[in-house]
Amino acid sequence: MEYISDSYYILAFLIIASFCAGFIDSIAGGGGFILVPALMLAGLSPTMAVATNKLPAVFGTAAAAYNFIRSKTVIWPVALIGLVCAFLGGMAGSHINLGVSQDTLNKIVLFILPVAAIVTFIPKKNLKHNVKDFSKKELYIAAPVISFILGIYDGFFGPGMGTFLIIAFYSIIGMNMVQASAVSKIVNFASGAGALVMFLKAGQVIIVIGIPLLIANVLGSYIGSKMAIKNGQAFVKKILIIVFIVMFISLIIKIIKG
Repeated sequence: MEYISDSYYILAFLIIASFCAGFIDSIAGGGGFILVPALMLAGLSPTMAVATNKLPAVFGTAAAAYNFIRSKTVIWPVALIGLVCAFLGGMAGSHINLGVSQDTLNKIVLFILPVAAIVTFIPKKNLKHNVKDFSKKELYIAAPVISFILGIYDGFFGPGMGTFLIIAFYSIIGMNMVQASAVSKIVNFASGAGALVMFLKAGQVIIVIGIPLLIANVLGSYIGSKMAIKNGQAFVKKILIIVFIVMFISLIIKIIKG
Protein backbone atom coordinates (compact mmCIF):
# COMPACT_ATOMS: atom_id res chain seq x y z
CA MET A 1 0.00 0.00 0.00
CA GLU A 2 1.33 3.43 -0.90
CA TYR A 3 1.09 5.79 2.05
CA ILE A 4 -1.19 8.67 1.34
CA SER A 5 1.51 11.19 2.35
CA ASP A 6 2.96 10.53 -1.15
CA SER A 7 0.07 12.50 -2.58
CA TYR A 8 0.32 16.20 -1.71
CA TYR A 9 -3.25 16.83 -2.82
CA ILE A 10 -4.69 14.18 -0.55
CA LEU A 11 -2.47 15.29 2.32
CA ALA A 12 -3.63 18.89 1.84
CA PHE A 13 -7.23 17.67 1.93
CA LEU A 14 -6.55 15.79 5.17
CA ILE A 15 -4.85 18.81 6.75
CA ILE A 16 -7.89 20.98 6.00
CA ALA A 17 -10.18 18.25 7.36
CA SER A 18 -8.05 18.02 10.51
CA PHE A 19 -8.19 21.79 11.07
CA CYS A 20 -12.00 21.76 10.70
CA ALA A 21 -12.25 18.72 12.99
CA GLY A 22 -10.17 20.44 15.66
CA PHE A 23 -12.21 23.65 15.39
CA ILE A 24 -15.58 21.86 15.69
CA ASP A 25 -14.37 19.38 18.31
CA SER A 26 -13.05 22.11 20.61
CA ILE A 27 -16.48 23.74 20.75
CA ALA A 28 -19.07 20.97 20.58
CA GLY A 29 -17.30 17.67 19.93
CA GLY A 30 -17.87 15.48 16.88
CA GLY A 31 -14.62 16.26 15.08
CA GLY A 32 -14.01 12.56 14.53
CA PHE A 33 -16.99 12.46 12.18
CA ILE A 34 -14.99 14.75 9.89
CA LEU A 35 -11.48 13.32 10.10
CA VAL A 36 -12.11 9.56 10.40
CA PRO A 37 -14.19 9.39 7.17
CA ALA A 38 -11.59 11.64 5.48
CA LEU A 39 -8.82 9.21 6.42
CA MET A 40 -10.87 6.26 5.17
CA LEU A 41 -11.59 8.12 1.95
CA ALA A 42 -7.84 8.59 1.56
CA GLY A 43 -7.33 4.83 1.69
CA LEU A 44 -6.80 3.82 5.33
CA SER A 45 -8.61 0.83 6.82
CA PRO A 46 -11.29 1.64 9.43
CA THR A 47 -9.01 0.52 12.28
CA MET A 48 -6.05 2.56 11.05
CA ALA A 49 -8.30 5.57 10.44
CA VAL A 50 -9.65 5.49 14.00
CA ALA A 51 -6.14 4.89 15.39
CA THR A 52 -4.42 7.61 13.33
CA ASN A 53 -7.21 10.06 14.17
CA LYS A 54 -6.32 9.68 17.86
CA LEU A 55 -2.93 11.36 17.38
CA PRO A 56 -4.20 14.78 16.17
CA ALA A 57 -7.36 14.47 18.27
CA VAL A 58 -5.48 14.01 21.56
CA PHE A 59 -3.15 16.97 21.02
CA GLY A 60 -5.93 19.14 19.59
CA THR A 61 -8.03 18.41 22.67
CA ALA A 62 -5.04 19.35 24.85
CA ALA A 63 -4.79 22.73 23.08
CA ALA A 64 -8.49 23.40 23.67
CA ALA A 65 -8.19 22.27 27.29
CA TYR A 66 -5.31 24.73 27.79
CA ASN A 67 -7.54 27.64 26.74
CA PHE A 68 -10.40 26.52 28.98
CA ILE A 69 -8.02 26.09 31.93
CA ARG A 70 -6.69 29.61 31.43
CA SER A 71 -10.23 30.97 31.35
CA LYS A 72 -10.99 29.23 34.69
CA THR A 73 -14.10 27.49 33.35
CA VAL A 74 -12.99 23.95 34.33
CA ILE A 75 -14.79 22.32 37.28
CA TRP A 76 -11.69 20.55 38.61
CA PRO A 77 -13.18 17.88 40.91
CA VAL A 78 -15.24 16.54 37.99
CA ALA A 79 -12.37 16.91 35.52
CA LEU A 80 -9.78 15.11 37.66
CA ILE A 81 -12.04 12.21 38.59
CA GLY A 82 -13.23 11.97 35.00
CA LEU A 83 -9.66 12.08 33.68
CA VAL A 84 -8.64 8.90 35.52
CA CYS A 85 -11.85 7.00 34.70
CA ALA A 86 -11.80 8.05 31.04
CA PHE A 87 -8.15 7.01 30.61
CA LEU A 88 -8.96 3.53 31.89
CA GLY A 89 -12.10 3.41 29.77
CA GLY A 90 -10.20 4.49 26.66
CA MET A 91 -7.61 1.74 27.13
CA ALA A 92 -10.34 -0.84 27.70
CA GLY A 93 -12.40 0.29 24.73
CA SER A 94 -9.47 0.06 22.32
CA HIS A 95 -8.41 -3.34 23.63
CA ILE A 96 -11.60 -5.33 23.95
CA ASN A 97 -14.41 -6.33 21.65
CA LEU A 98 -17.72 -5.27 23.19
CA GLY A 99 -19.68 -7.69 21.02
CA VAL A 100 -21.27 -4.85 19.08
CA SER A 101 -20.76 -4.68 15.32
CA GLN A 102 -19.90 -1.36 13.67
CA ASP A 103 -23.30 -1.36 11.92
CA THR A 104 -25.16 -1.90 15.19
CA LEU A 105 -23.14 0.80 16.92
CA ASN A 106 -23.97 3.25 14.13
CA LYS A 107 -27.70 2.52 14.57
CA ILE A 108 -27.48 3.01 18.35
CA VAL A 109 -25.76 6.38 17.93
CA LEU A 110 -28.29 7.33 15.23
CA PHE A 111 -31.08 6.75 17.77
CA ILE A 112 -29.28 8.67 20.53
CA LEU A 113 -28.56 11.81 18.47
CA PRO A 114 -32.14 13.16 18.16
CA VAL A 115 -32.74 12.48 21.86
CA ALA A 116 -29.54 14.31 22.76
CA ALA A 117 -30.54 17.23 20.54
CA ILE A 118 -33.91 17.52 22.29
CA VAL A 119 -32.26 17.38 25.73
CA THR A 120 -29.85 20.13 24.71
CA PHE A 121 -32.61 22.59 23.85
CA ILE A 122 -34.84 21.93 26.86
CA PRO A 123 -34.26 24.96 29.12
CA LYS A 124 -32.55 23.88 32.34
CA LYS A 125 -33.12 25.67 35.60
CA ASN A 126 -30.61 25.84 38.43
CA LEU A 127 -27.48 25.33 36.36
CA LYS A 128 -24.47 25.14 38.66
CA HIS A 129 -21.57 27.59 38.51
CA ASN A 130 -19.27 26.71 41.43
CA VAL A 131 -17.76 23.51 42.82
CA LYS A 132 -19.80 23.85 46.03
CA ASP A 133 -23.04 23.69 43.99
CA PHE A 134 -22.43 20.05 42.99
CA SER A 135 -23.56 17.20 45.22
CA LYS A 136 -21.26 14.37 46.29
CA LYS A 137 -23.40 12.01 44.21
CA GLU A 138 -22.78 14.11 41.09
CA LEU A 139 -19.05 14.46 41.79
CA TYR A 140 -18.18 10.95 42.94
CA ILE A 141 -20.75 8.72 41.23
CA ALA A 142 -22.25 10.37 38.13
CA ALA A 143 -19.01 11.95 36.82
CA PRO A 144 -16.85 8.79 37.10
CA VAL A 145 -19.55 6.56 35.56
CA ILE A 146 -20.13 8.96 32.65
CA SER A 147 -16.39 9.32 32.04
CA PHE A 148 -15.63 5.59 32.16
CA ILE A 149 -18.52 4.48 29.95
CA LEU A 150 -17.91 7.17 27.34
CA GLY A 151 -14.17 6.48 27.63
CA ILE A 152 -14.84 2.90 26.52
CA TYR A 153 -16.87 4.26 23.61
CA ASP A 154 -14.01 6.61 22.68
CA GLY A 155 -11.47 3.79 22.60
CA PHE A 156 -13.78 1.43 20.74
CA PHE A 157 -15.09 3.89 18.14
CA GLY A 158 -14.65 7.53 19.15
CA PRO A 159 -16.43 10.06 16.89
CA GLY A 160 -18.97 12.08 18.84
CA MET A 161 -17.30 11.42 22.21
CA GLY A 162 -16.89 15.11 23.03
CA THR A 163 -20.49 15.84 22.04
CA PHE A 164 -21.87 13.10 24.27
CA LEU A 165 -19.70 14.26 27.18
CA ILE A 166 -21.03 17.81 26.87
CA ILE A 167 -24.63 16.57 26.79
CA ALA A 168 -24.06 14.27 29.79
CA PHE A 169 -22.36 16.94 31.90
CA TYR A 170 -25.06 19.46 30.95
CA SER A 171 -28.16 17.28 31.38
CA ILE A 172 -27.11 14.93 34.20
CA ILE A 173 -24.68 16.95 36.33
CA GLY A 174 -26.10 20.41 35.60
CA MET A 175 -23.13 22.33 34.21
CA ASN A 176 -23.68 25.20 31.81
CA MET A 177 -22.59 24.59 28.23
CA VAL A 178 -19.21 26.34 28.49
CA GLN A 179 -18.31 24.47 31.69
CA ALA A 180 -19.45 21.18 30.13
CA SER A 181 -17.33 21.87 27.04
CA ALA A 182 -14.34 22.75 29.24
CA VAL A 183 -14.54 19.62 31.42
CA SER A 184 -15.23 17.42 28.39
CA LYS A 185 -11.85 18.45 26.93
CA ILE A 186 -9.99 17.21 30.01
CA VAL A 187 -11.91 13.94 30.05
CA ASN A 188 -11.73 13.47 26.28
CA PHE A 189 -7.95 14.05 26.35
CA ALA A 190 -7.58 11.24 28.89
CA SER A 191 -9.74 8.71 27.03
CA GLY A 192 -8.03 9.54 23.75
CA ALA A 193 -4.59 9.21 25.33
CA GLY A 194 -5.49 5.81 26.76
CA ALA A 195 -6.70 4.60 23.36
CA LEU A 196 -3.68 6.13 21.59
CA VAL A 197 -1.26 4.22 23.84
CA MET A 198 -2.91 0.93 22.91
CA PHE A 199 -3.08 1.76 19.18
CA LEU A 200 0.59 2.81 19.13
CA LYS A 201 1.57 -0.47 20.79
CA ALA A 202 -0.44 -2.32 18.14
CA GLY A 203 1.29 -0.39 15.32
CA GLN A 204 -1.96 0.98 13.92
CA VAL A 205 -1.04 4.71 13.96
CA ILE A 206 0.60 6.11 10.79
CA ILE A 207 2.91 8.69 12.35
CA VAL A 208 4.03 10.29 9.08
CA ILE A 209 0.44 11.27 8.35
CA GLY A 210 -0.50 11.98 11.94
CA ILE A 211 2.13 14.69 12.58
CA PRO A 212 0.93 17.27 10.00
CA LEU A 213 -2.67 16.50 10.95
CA LEU A 214 -1.71 17.05 14.59
CA ILE A 215 -0.43 20.57 13.85
CA ALA A 216 -3.58 21.48 11.90
CA ASN A 217 -5.86 20.04 14.58
CA VAL A 218 -4.10 21.92 17.39
CA LEU A 219 -4.48 25.20 15.47
CA GLY A 220 -8.19 24.57 14.82
CA SER A 221 -8.78 23.55 18.44
CA TYR A 222 -7.02 26.62 19.80
CA ILE A 223 -9.09 28.99 17.65
CA GLY A 224 -12.37 27.15 18.29
CA SER A 225 -11.98 27.03 22.08
CA LYS A 226 -11.16 30.76 22.13
CA MET A 227 -14.42 31.44 20.28
CA ALA A 228 -16.42 29.20 22.65
CA ILE A 229 -15.05 31.03 25.70
CA LYS A 230 -15.65 34.45 24.14
CA ASN A 231 -19.18 33.83 22.82
CA GLY A 232 -20.60 31.73 25.65
CA GLN A 233 -23.39 29.16 26.00
CA ALA A 234 -25.61 30.31 23.13
CA PHE A 235 -22.72 29.96 20.66
CA VAL A 236 -21.86 26.46 21.92
CA LYS A 237 -25.50 25.39 21.52
CA LYS A 238 -25.61 26.62 17.92
CA ILE A 239 -22.44 24.74 16.97
CA LEU A 240 -23.72 21.69 18.84
CA ILE A 241 -26.89 21.46 16.74
CA ILE A 242 -24.82 21.75 13.53
CA VAL A 243 -22.68 18.86 14.77
CA PHE A 244 -25.81 16.81 15.52
CA ILE A 245 -27.07 17.32 11.96
CA VAL A 246 -23.70 16.40 10.38
CA MET A 247 -23.33 13.32 12.60
CA PHE A 248 -26.91 12.24 11.86
CA ILE A 249 -26.48 12.52 8.08
CA SER A 250 -23.05 10.84 8.21
CA LEU A 251 -24.42 7.83 10.09
CA ILE A 252 -27.46 7.49 7.79
CA ILE A 253 -25.14 7.39 4.76
CA LYS A 254 -22.91 4.78 6.43
CA ILE A 255 -25.90 2.59 7.33
CA ILE A 256 -27.38 2.85 3.82
CA LYS A 257 -24.05 1.87 2.28
CA GLY A 258 -23.94 -1.07 4.65
